[in-house]
Amino acid sequence: MEVVASRRGAVAAIGMHRPDKRNALTAAMYEALARAVREAQSDADVRVLLFHGERDAFTAGNDLRDFIARPPQDEDAPVFGFLRAVAGAAKPLVAAVNGPAVGIGTTLLLHCDLVYAGDDARFQLPFTRLGLVPEFASTYLLPLVAGHRLAAELLLLGEPFDAQRALEAGIVTRVVPAGDALAVAWEAAEKVAALPPASVLHTKALMKQAHRVAIGAQLAAEGEHFRRMLGEPAAREAFAAFLEKRAPDFRGV
Repeated sequence: MEVVASRRGAVAAIGMHRPDKRNALTAAMYEALARAVREAQSDADVRVLLFHGERDAFTAGNDLRDFIARPPQDEDAPVFGFLRAVAGAAKPLVAAVNGPAVGIGTTLLLHCDLVYAGDDARFQLPFTRLGLVPEFASTYLLPLVAGHRLAAELLLLGEPFDAQRALEAGIVTRVVPAGDALAVAWEAAEKVAALPPASVLHTKALMKQAHRVAIGAQLAAEGEHFRRMLGEPAAREAFAAFLEKRAPDFRGV
């Protein structure tokens, strides 16, 4: 299974398990991830959700071959179902990050309440390099937590950055030794799960309340641009270059 759900007490863990592809996400994986989030949200015995990948990778982002074969052409596409499930999650979300966290591997973290990154973690928001716009309301959330200047550098240039830079940008809570990230995340999740649930749920809701409408609007706006731009020359050239293992040529696009 490429998405593995497990339980430890009141914590539901959702793991990406496709190690041969560094957990690159397919449409089928998005469906499974969304289903796992919804099931954990509806289970009264679950108080906290924990996202994790493998020891060597959180996720390399979208599997571009699968993405090209099954582009998200409307709001019912699996990827958008996952975005809505996470953005609407009432229960606390915790993440443990090792290795690459590319694209949605980084934007997902902006919706998590606690994020623990190994010092081997590497992040990237490569959307402009693919002729697209960012997703998951990251064009709203990243400027909110990082400030406009740093968010612009990360979103416009789309270059890789390390765990310390992610900490400076407010994407992660703490950087820990690589081998400790998952254990630290589990410990934090279990601490939250041991607290009075109503207090935790209301506190999270109050922190999110002022931004909920804006996040929903940004998800919709980004999705509209993203779907349209998938068919434009820049994206077609970026994807063709990937498949042909060459540098893209954006002259004239």
